[in-house]
Order: sequence, then structure tokens, then C-alpha cells
Amino acid sequence: MIYLQLFWSFFQVGLFSFGGGYAALPLIQAQVVDGHGWLTMSEFTDLITISQMTPGPIAINSATFVGTQIAGLPGAVIATIGCVFPSCIIVSLLAFLYYRYQKLTAIQGALYGLRPAVVALIASAGLSILITAFWGEGGFVPAVPDLAAVGLFLIGFVVLRKWKPDPVWVMLGAGVLGAVIYLLFPGLAV
Repeated sequence: MIYLQLFWSFFQVGLFSFGGGYAALPLIQAQVVDGHGWLTMSEFTDLITISQMTPGPIAINSATFVGTQIAGLPGAVIATIGCVFPSCIIVSLLAFLYYRYQKLTAIQGALYGLRPAVVALIASAGLSILITAFWGEGGFVPAVPDLAAVGLFLIGFVVLRKWKPDPVWVMLGAGVLGAVIYLLFPGLAV
């Protein structure tokens, strides 16, 4: 019975949590703390910390952690499947509908209209990351950006555009170079 409860609880989280992992946290709290009492509020806070520290989506990490706490490895698997299953259903349904009706003018028009919005969302996220990297969390305060970060960005950009290496190597190189710069010149960090 606990497996069915875990699956159903995280199925609901996966189905109704639009907006990313942080938007899912109140739903997870409602299920595991308020609804079933599987975790205390203190344990839930630990869950959030662990979910943010581990790689992967917060909701899936939370499902795995709660499932492990409640019913061991089988519980982790069931809760994780429950969290992922709604997305699989929705994406499969959308893919089916797209392939079936892709020739319709209305569908093509909608997709054509979405392209600029998707580019704008990606550009907005990139710009936010760039501002945070150059000026810190406060945004444009101080007026002078972190010159080492700007330099690393420009070097990485030129290397990626000119020689087109694997981006992982560029990130590793920037990380090592940044560590050396900030260790030798700690006053450069914003």
C-alpha cells in the first residue's frame, strides 16, 4: 500500500508542478509533510538542501529521497517513476499529435510564432546569468564588472567560435584558469 501511496503522491507532484523544481516544493510539502506525515518540517528542509546539492531536477531528487526514506530502494524507484510518468505521458501525447497533424497550417503557424518567444526566453536566461557572473547577485552594483570574469567569458567565447572544441573542455579550462586567477588575485572577485 505504501508503494501505491508513494506513486500516487509523486504522480500528482509531477502532473501539477509547472514552473520548475522550486514551484514543485509546495506540492511536495503538501504531500509528504502535511498530507501523509512522512517527513517532519525539519526533515523536509534537509530534503530541499539535499535536492539542491545533487545533480538533476529538484522534484525528481526529492521523490527519490522521500521514497528511500519511506520504503528503501523500491520506494525510491516507485516515487521517482511516479514523478516522471506524467511528463512522459504528456510529451508522448504531444509528439503523437504533432506527427499526426504537423501538416496543418494552424499547427505550423503556432510553432512558427513560438520560435521567437523561445529564443527570447533563452536569451533572457543567458543575459541574467551573464549579469550575475560579471556584477554578482546585486546586478550592476558595483559599476565596474568583474574584469577577470569578463576576460574568461571573452576567451571562452572566442575559443568556442574559432576552434569549436568540446564545450566541456572549455568549461574545465575556464574553471582552472579562473581558480588560478582568483587564488593569485583574490581582490578581483565581486
